[in-house]
Amino acid sequence: MIASEIWVRRKDRLKRIHQPRARRDCLGELVQIDGSEHWWFEDRGPQSTLLVYVDDATSRLMHLKFVETESTPVQARGRLFDYFQATREYLDAHGKPVAFYSDKHGVFRVNSTGAVQGDGMTQFGRSLHVLNIDILCANTPQAKGRVERANKTLQDRLVKELRLQGINTIAAGNELLPSFLADYNTRFGKEPRNPKNLHRPLLADDDLIDVFAWREERTVSNSLTLQYDKVVFLLEPNEITRELRRKRVTVVDYPDGRLAIRFRGLDLPYTTFDKLRQVSQATIVENKHLGAVLSHIREQQIERAEARSRSAPRRRGQIGHMFKVG
Repeated sequence: MIASEIWVRRKDRLKRIHQPRARRDCLGELVQIDGSEHWWFEDRGPQSTLLVYVDDATSRLMHLKFVETESTPVQARGRLFDYFQATREYLDAHGKPVAFYSDKHGVFRVNSTGAVQGDGMTQFGRSLHVLNIDILCANTPQAKGRVERANKTLQDRLVKELRLQGINTIAAGNELLPSFLADYNTRFGKEPRNPKNLHRPLLADDDLIDVFAWREERTVSNSLTLQYDKVVFLLEPNEITRELRRKRVTVVDYPDGRLAIRFRGLDLPYTTFDKLRQVSQATIVENKHLGAVLSHIREQQIERAEARSRSAPRRRGQIGHMFKVG
């Protein structure tokens, strides 16, 4: 196989060389993003993830935020909302950069090789597109070396600072981060080659709450209903909704639990019919067995609630959607 050049011995393989890349010229031209999972509070608190935003031109930490570490594929959907919230805070503080530079995590890039539906854009990418911000994905960790090196420094210095301050919770850690960030930038920040700041101010019509929301399209049935997250939505019949049979509408799911059904920028009135909450009304139960039956029903309801469709994101601490119940 070696003689036929089918197999190349390890010592003969060419190792990929990662040469250094020159910094960008201006602040806000390229901002590297990464999530660093670590025992930031050592054995005093839970394992967590630090979302890190580093400017490529200056190596300055632009934003830091502790979030819970997601351990399962279902919980990992909550990571999108963590990035939504952290990016909103970044934009409020600095304005809109030219581009964000990330790895190929599913939050930033559609990784399904056979994906044929949709526009090939993730929810996060769609939000940045609305704000006229580009998202670029690095092919290797070395390509976004500035944020990777910042992570290593933070895993040393920030861990020690948290220990000295006796901080052991995510909330307390986030309160410390602004002062730590300012001190870090004084020590390690570089001056850009070009003093121009390429961050653009937010526009009056940049509604970040609406931009950073989960969106999915649904088709309205002939009976003016649609289904999302195992809940059937009944559109209230009126002059507009009667014309929407077999047409596509957008379900807008906000991180705080609010939900809107939208068609061409107009929010449609609706009521809900939750199929998972329906229980049999035909069961005859004797009084002496009522307590046991109710306990059993409650257990089934909890199991059904946990078995909801995973296509929509679930938020930590959310008990239920704030629907208008009919």
